[in-house]
Amino acid sequence: MKILCVSDQIDPLVYSGTIKERFADVEYVLSAGDLPMDYLGFIVSCLNKPLFFVFGNHNLQSLHHFRPGYEDRFSEKGVFGNLDADSSGAIHLGFKTRKEGSLLVAGLDGSLRYNKGKNQYSDFEMFLNMLKMAPRLYLNRIFYGRYLDILLTHAPPEGIHDKSDPCHRGFRCLLWFMRTFKPRYLVHGHIHLYDLNDVRSTRYGQTLVVNAYSHYIIDTGANA
Repeated sequence: MKILCVSDQIDPLVYSGTIKERFADVEYVLSAGDLPMDYLGFIVSCLNKPLFFVFGNHNLQSLHHFRPGYEDRFSEKGVFGNLDADSSGAIHLGFKTRKEGSLLVAGLDGSLRYNKGKNQYSDFEMFLNMLKMAPRLYLNRIFYGRYLDILLTHAPPEGIHDKSDPCHRGFRCLLWFMRTFKPRYLVHGHIHLYDLNDVRSTRYGQTLVVNAYSHYIIDTGANA
């Protein structure tokens, strides 16, 4: 199974007239945040594959469609216009778990709090959000023999791919999640890669942590 992962940057190899040919063998798409909804809509309309996404700490003008109680206070726009979030065809996975075909996925929105911006959380707040998903994860274990295949986040775990500045630090509670629920993959964004030699994937216990910046293909057969 091949999974297209995208995050943080509109990639010209994805936003292209050749997207159908280049990613013809992809079965699922995961967006780890900070991308405009109309870009996700473009991917869905071209590939006609399930696309799951979480929100990051930017490109939040559509957040209120999916999270009641948030006001649309941001003026930033996606580069393709103002496509309504509900018409993109993408599936919001923030603080939810889902079974799609044989794939068990869950998602966590947002980044570690570094100012008073929207969609930022303390480590304890994120831990509480994880606990709310636990009953469904235990049911997965009972019915499917495993808790989870992929955890999709925006921010990375603490000490894995994160940075020392306040904005780009990772969540410590993600380490607990991986030890407890043992997802095969944790796919995150938030950390930009400007050097081809930068680390893209790191193993932590039974989980392969993958930075989805720009675009990356997970081949579950190759990474078995």
